[in-house]
Amino acid sequence: MSLKTQISDDMKSAMRAKDSARLGTIRLLLAAIKQWEVDERIELDDVAVVAVIEKMLKQRRDSISQYQGAARQDLVEVEQAEVSVLQTYMPQQLDESEIAGVVAECVAAVAAAGPQDMGKVMAVLKPKLAGRADMGKVSVLLKAHLAK
Repeated sequence: MSLKTQISDDMKSAMRAKDSARLGTIRLLLAAIKQWEVDERIELDDVAVVAVIEKMLKQRRDSISQYQGAARQDLVEVEQAEVSVLQTYMPQQLDESEIAGVVAECVAAVAAAGPQDMGKVMAVLKPKLAGRADMGKVSVLLKAHLAK
């Protein structure tokens, strides 16, 4: 079953259970997916749906930090609830040792000689780790690996 189908089924389940918080978040997600499909005139696959979810998660995390700075705990709780719902649709996250292994494998595959080859390696890494690792952490690990 595709991720988009699973999200639609979860929306129906949330409607039946009258879980309004979960339902609202899922509706926002489906609207974002539909918007992307309309804008790009394509049918999104699971990888693209994960990209939409990642974008929404990043927006929620940014909002949480802003609300915490403004001492708005009520809004922080709403955003955190949305993050927890969105997080259920993300693939299993890799730990740091697994990420380091993939980084080393891609560096060898590209035959990267130093920091100047970082863009080439990231181009190979991004599709392999999309949704499964924080790309900021991947970038730090890659820089450290290429600096050796």
